[in-house]
Amino acid sequence: MNLLWAGTVSMYKYLGAFLGDGAIATIRFGFAAICLGVLWPWLPGKGPRGKDILRALVMGVIVFCISPRLQIAGVHRGQAGDTSLLIALEPLIVALGAALFLKEKILPRRWWGFGLGILGMTLISQIWRDDVQALKGLVANLIFVSSFVCEAAFSLIGKPMLDRVSPLKLVAVGLLGGTIANVSISGVHLHTMPLQAWLVLAYLGIICTAVGYALWYFAIERAAVNLVGLTVFAQPVAGLLLAAVWLGEPLHWSQCWGSVAIIVGLIIGLRPQTAARAPAVLTEPVEVE
Repeated sequence: MNLLWAGTVSMYKYLGAFLGDGAIATIRFGFAAICLGVLWPWLPGKGPRGKDILRALVMGVIVFCISPRLQIAGVHRGQAGDTSLLIALEPLIVALGAALFLKEKILPRRWWGFGLGILGMTLISQIWRDDVQALKGLVANLIFVSSFVCEAAFSLIGKPMLDRVSPLKLVAVGLLGGTIANVSISGVHLHTMPLQAWLVLAYLGIICTAVGYALWYFAIERAAVNLVGLTVFAQPVAGLLLAAVWLGEPLHWSQCWGSVAIIVGLIIGLRPQTAARAPAVLTEPVEVE
């Protein structure tokens, strides 16, 4: 799923030629909400009830309204290749949130991954340059990274409800809240676009949203959030290559070194825990008469 998500920022960049920031978020998540709403009677499991409905709606506003608007704004102000690599910081932010709010234990090697992710972000942003473009790129990257704080709410608010609510129905209610917020802010405006643009929006709505977010819940229902979050490291390199091939964005050395730092952090963070071996017990032979 992370390999499929890798093209999201390049798709945002492509759709920016036809739609504004708010319109992209409204159509993408509105389309996903309609799809899951139509399928609601056939979705397995129970839907949220009582306070869980309010929690799901609030989560939807944060994740499906505020977060994508920040992401799209960051993409349009910077390069898709840069923001694709910055996705590597998302699992680290999610892990910190899981440690603070869900009391998950983060192993020392994942803290090393966090440090290497920060190093990678510094290299990607080129903050040592003095020109205006570097400052503009830094601001775009910071806007993009701020969206990850909102994305973390998807796991931190949603995981405690997964023992009593179906992942698919939880996503559906969240999408309803996000769509109401998006429509309230931007309204509904259908634009004349090429077929490819509509297919990209359908991909973002069905695959990257309805299917992808539900699969994320299925995963964190069975494993720690900080562990599943590390799988997001699969996105940056694929996203960088896609931005270069599809959008023709140039690559620079700091992106390469930043990606190396991030990959090393991934290797360290995902290294399996080695169980301590029990000391061998030596016994003397027993003579039997």
